Amino acid sequence: MIKLNQGKFRYTGGRFVPATDSDGYDKTVAYSILKAHSRTKAEPGQILRIKFDALASHDITYVGIIQTARAIGLEKFPVPYVLTNCHNSLCAVGGTINEDDHVYGLTAAKKYGGIYVPPHFAVIHTFMRENFAGGGKMILGSDSHTRYGALGTMAIGEGGPELVKQIIGKTYDIKYPEVVAVKLSGKPQKGVGPQDVALAIIGAVFPNGFVKNKVMEFVGDGIASLPVEYRNGIDVMTTETTCLSSVWETDDKVKEYLTAHGRGSDYKKLAPEDGALYDGYIEVELDKIEPMIALPFHPSNAVKLKELIAAPYEILSEAEKRGRELIRNDKFSLTSKIDSKGRVIVDQAVIAGCAGGTYDNIFAASRILKTGRIGDRLNFSIYCGSQPIYADLAAKGVLTELTEAGAVVKTSFCGPCFGAGDVPQNNGFSIRHTTRNFENREGSKPGEGQIASVALMDARSIAATAANGGVLTAATDVDYDDEIPEANYSDRAYRNRVYNGFGSPDKGSELVLGPNISDIPSMPSLKKNLIMRMVAVIDDPVTTTDELIPSGETSSYRSNPLRLAEFALSRKVPEYVARAKKVRDAEKEVENGRIPSGYERAFELAGGSVSDTEIGSVIFAVKPGDGSAREQAASSQRVLGGIANIANEYATKRYRSNLINWGMIPFRYDGKASDFEVGDIILIKDPASALASGTAKATLIRGDAESGITLTVDALGAEERKIIEAGCLINYNRL
Repeated sequence: MIKLNQGKFRYTGGRFVPATDSDGYDKTVAYSILKAHSRTKAEPGQILRIKFDALASHDITYVGIIQTARAIGLEKFPVPYVLTNCHNSLCAVGGTINEDDHVYGLTAAKKYGGIYVPPHFAVIHTFMRENFAGGGKMILGSDSHTRYGALGTMAIGEGGPELVKQIIGKTYDIKYPEVVAVKLSGKPQKGVGPQDVALAIIGAVFPNGFVKNKVMEFVGDGIASLPVEYRNGIDVMTTETTCLSSVWETDDKVKEYLTAHGRGSDYKKLAPEDGALYDGYIEVELDKIEPMIALPFHPSNAVKLKELIAAPYEILSEAEKRGRELIRNDKFSLTSKIDSKGRVIVDQAVIAGCAGGTYDNIFAASRILKTGRIGDRLNFSIYCGSQPIYADLAAKGVLTELTEAGAVVKTSFCGPCFGAGDVPQNNGFSIRHTTRNFENREGSKPGEGQIASVALMDARSIAATAANGGVLTAATDVDYDDEIPEANYSDRAYRNRVYNGFGSPDKGSELVLGPNISDIPSMPSLKKNLIMRMVAVIDDPVTTTDELIPSGETSSYRSNPLRLAEFALSRKVPEYVARAKKVRDAEKEVENGRIPSGYERAFELAGGSVSDTEIGSVIFAVKPGDGSAREQAASSQRVLGGIANIANEYATKRYRSNLINWGMIPFRYDGKASDFEVGDIILIKDPASALASGTAKATLIRGDAESGITLTVDALGAEERKIIEAGCLINYNRL
């Protein structure tokens, strides 16, 4: 089904053969796109300096990005910048906050020449597929699922500061990435959808980091068997592999898709040249993929759906055990969902977002629902990815069929993907065709005794389960009409409502800021001596961005850095905020020329004046940063006085970049979490030299005991070092 092949391979004549040299790296599709967008030479070992063709953000991220750019001196958007409103669409939490952000977005689009998509009109990635993605392009988005590879675009999801750099004329700097081929063969069987293929791939590559920070390049004759929206559904989930980006071979189906969307000129035939060199390849036999389910609490916890149905207690009890360890709560239960007949009963079903809310997925679900009855206990919600999809399905009668079957059809909204919509009941079990199933992604609050969980499935098997009254069912066990008529796309709704001001900024227009929208607090520059106090030690194998700064209701405060920071690590280390504030208070004493109590020995060892020394908080986590691109996972620590993270490794490039752009040092440590305790003081003399050399010889002070430890910093670019030394990206660009 899935086979991973490590090492270098050359793709020739449709086959992969082992390679011992480096010839052919420039024959991949990825190379051709990177070369066209880099201001420096594109080759292995080199630093690329990339300029993107377009930018995209949603209403959780664009306020902070624009505010940061304004602080540096924003005058106009240099490339198309799309501001969608698909995360805080409901305007239901925090008073006027959400709609205030939307008004800010519209007025910013007018003032600086942006593109504004109103709430409920489109999910960010659906809109970009429909309007901007095309052959050979590169798009940068402040959302981790920025992926348009199936249309020939290398898209990358990053934290907001990287978009700020593009807005102010800087480049996206990254070492030339390794490229891994994904060879597709065969044709999926009836009842197997794109999420099934995606989960099978994620389950195979995530645990061993096979494609971490690499580009996944999809090739092979199996691509031709897949409709374009099917390809899009696989592609958007590549984010969960931790790859940097993705790109596919393109064909006439892609040309037809773009032409139908009024953009035939954006089509470009893309395929690797004969002899293209890859840093490994993945074999995917599409005809052998079966319906899959990713159990809580990660998309990589993928098992075959039929195996779960056949042996529910064995599989769910193991998942239950892992879940209890992760959320540290023995009340979490999955085995309670097994009824007296040995069937798995689900409480809720959702099809939504950039992964689930496609025309094809929803149409297939409507056909499958005709085969049974939802019944009175299952809550089933469906969100269309965009208004054009909604209008097309309405015109074909699909929405009527879904509604009459008992499903609730809703407008474009990403809430079910990040915990701000369709929250199930306590101990509820939700199956969703969305992008993620991390803990609390369904909106529960374990700290308050509210526990629920999400499993990821394809829309087809979700519909089969719904048609079976909530009994977990694979779509391959259902006989249904799988012929999907061609979509009829119309952009009329966009033409009537979307504001497109690119190229025509109105500098004299008013920027409207609601009372929750605040400026970015000032950040101190790096001093001669650095004293760090440990305020959290996290020994989990992986720490997600959701744990660093929770999703859900906290999204309403993403325009107010100080208020949002109150939620930092609140579900993982509830004491973190108070501890960090105490360290921040100590730094304020230093700024006033006093040595704070408890830091006397550190200052004595530092041997410098108070004015030469900075105090900041630090956390240790084994592998932080998996998941979302949200910069607030770092900035919330920073505004509370955070100065660094210490980790064995960083889960994603984007989280490490967020730390750097907010002036925090991404230290690495080869030892164990148990080597640190909350309250430890770590002294580093001349941290700027440590950034340059990559090694910091530090002193750890614990009570009256002192010991030497070595921290390292993976290679930083010259600009990255200067950003940290300046205190943050804003400071650096003001110099």
